[in-house]
This record gives sequence, structure tokens and C-alpha cells, in this order.
Amino acid sequence: MPNQMLLGQRVLITHADAFMGPVLCEVFANHGAVVMANSDPLTRADAPAAVIAGAGPIDVLVVNLAMPAPTTEATDVTDAEWDDVFAALVHPLPRLCRAALPAMIERRAGKILLMGSASALRGMKRASTYSAARGAQLAYVQSVGVEVAPHNVQVNAIAQNFVENPTYFPPEVQSNPKFQERMRREVPLGRLVGATEDAEFAAYLCSKSANCFVGQVFPVCGGWVTR
Repeated sequence: MPNQMLLGQRVLITHADAFMGPVLCEVFANHGAVVMANSDPLTRADAPAAVIAGAGPIDVLVVNLAMPAPTTEATDVTDAEWDDVFAALVHPLPRLCRAALPAMIERRAGKILLMGSASALRGMKRASTYSAARGAQLAYVQSVGVEVAPHNVQVNAIAQNFVENPTYFPPEVQSNPKFQERMRREVPLGRLVGATEDAEFAAYLCSKSANCFVGQVFPVCGGWVTR
């Protein structure tokens, strides 16, 4: 039986049917958490607050937001693309935090973890919109993390790439010879980070053992950002 480091903790996981959602739900439950899996797209302005209210008291909020990443050249990015990506990936984050933080601050306990992207940490061609949105997420987490740390609330982020997940690296991508060559060329680890490896780290960051981390961004990408 896995270490029950989240025993009894009420954990809300967003976009639970995409990106890291399914494996996060499984791993957190294995660690004893009471998992509330929500699959609302959260693009309506009132949706995040409604989801937080509907979940009841929560100890941990895992902000897992995903959408297919556009691959548009910067000169061809439209206002519509920019707005759609920010609506899916950026706008829900502060709305969720505004709804969840007051109760955490009042009881002086709580954790918020963003499942973000390392695309914000290293330049990528034809990813300007997506990388900008993921970068906004990380900047927000860093700022809010240091702001609420005195209240014993920890807000942090995992910035990942080349992690096994159904949204960005489904089996058909993994089996593509060009992708396999790219991994050998760009990822020192030489393989995808396993979904469970990533989720186990996320569970640790949401546990009481990780109370010392505030406003930090943790790259999980097999060494891709430092190559």
C-alpha cells in the first residue's frame, strides 16, 4: 500500500478527464485523499467559483488545465487563437484561486498546485500563444505563492514537458519515429517521464512534508529545459 501521505485530505482536481487528471486522481486516492474530480472546462467566468463552492471544504486544489496546443507561426496568430488559449489556460487560474484561497487563509492551512508546462521555460518554435499562456500561469503562481505564504498556505507549480499523458503525448505520438528521434536528441533522460512518476511528485508537493515550498516552479521534463 502506498504511503498514505494525503490521508483524509479533500482534494479537488480540475480538468480531471484530460492532461494529468486521470493519473492524478488515481495516485492521490492511493495516498488516502478524498478526491473530487471535476471536468468542467471552466471557460465561463462564473464556473470556477461554482466548482469551488460545489466541492465544499477543500484542503488541496490541483489546477490541471489543458487544451490542444496551437502550432501557429507568430506572424499568423490571430486574436481569436490568443483569446481562446488564454480563456482555457490562464483565466480559470485566478478565478479558482480567488474562490479557494479565503477559506485556506482563514484556517491557516491549504495547498494549491498548478500542473503547468515547461514550454514557458524554454523557447519553442510555433508555440508563442501556448507558451505565453503557460508563462502567465507560472508568473501568477510565483506571485501568489509568496503573498499567501505567511498564512501557511503553499502555492506552487510543476512545469512539465515530455511527461506521458493522453492530451499531449498519446500513443500515436509516442510511436512516431520522428518523435522518438526528437526525444533522443532533446531529452537527456532519453524517455518520457512516466505519468505516475509525475503524479507521485505532485502528491508529495500537496502533502504536509512539502510545507517549505512557496511560489516555486518545479521543472519535470527529463532535463529538457537545461539541455
